[in-house]
Amino acid sequence: MSRQLSFTKFEKELLPDFRQKINQAESSEDVKTFYARTSLALFDKALEGELSLEFNDIVLLPGHDDRYVLSNRILTSSLFTDIWNSSDLPHILGRFTDMALNRYKHLEKHPEKTEAKIRK
Repeated sequence: MSRQLSFTKFEKELLPDFRQKINQAESSEDVKTFYARTSLALFDKALEGELSLEFNDIVLLPGHDDRYVLSNRILTSSLFTDIWNSSDLPHILGRFTDMALNRYKHLEKHPEKTEAKIRK
């Protein structure tokens, strides 16, 4: 039986700040930005800085079945795929994705809130 790695410690470290930033997001683009930054911070912690990550290595995809996309550079890294396949990292990213998509949908349904903040 193979050993499952757990990164919930990192999730718990990142979650309060992520939740705060998502809730304070003024636009759907803000949500995408906060999601990418938090996801990359999670990956960086899980990979112990062994893989150089860039902002566009993960993109939130509202309205798509895939919900997010990882860059080919990440997906072709054996270090990443080994950790991804033997840990709870996909589940943690899924929870971050759910939160981001919920906030994204809310902002898209209520554009007047964003417009009111822009006019101030």
